[in-house]
Amino acid sequence: MKKSKHNAEHYIWGDNCDGWHLVNNQDLSIIHERMPANTFEIKHYHQHARQFFFVPSGIATIEVDGKEITLHPQEGVEVPPLVPHQMFNKSNDEVEFLVTSQPTSKGDRILVD
Repeated sequence: MKKSKHNAEHYIWGDNCDGWHLVNNQDLSIIHERMPANTFEIKHYHQHARQFFFVPSGIATIEVDGKEITLHPQEGVEVPPLVPHQMFNKSNDEVEFLVTSQPTSKGDRILVD
C-alpha cells in the first residue's frame, strides 16, 4: 500500500507540529514531520534508537550533542543512541522533515534538562 502524509496515521506534537507515521513497527519507524515557523521540540535522547533526520523542504536547525547544525533542503544528519538532540525551526517558514528510527523510538525517549 502506498503511504503519504495524506493517508498515514497523524498526530500533533509540541506547539502545533504534525507527524505522520509512514512506517510504524518495532524494527523501523519513519515519520514525516512538519514544524511551523519558530517552533522547537524538547531536548532528549534515545537509549536504543539510532535516528536519521532528512529535510526535503524548509530549513531546520538541530542541536546534536551541544553542536548546532543547519539542515537545508536535501540534507540530513544521523543521531546515534544516547546522544542528546533537539530540533528547531528558527525560520519564518514551515519546515518538513523525515525521521527514520531503528529500532522504533517509541517508549525510548529520555528528556534532558
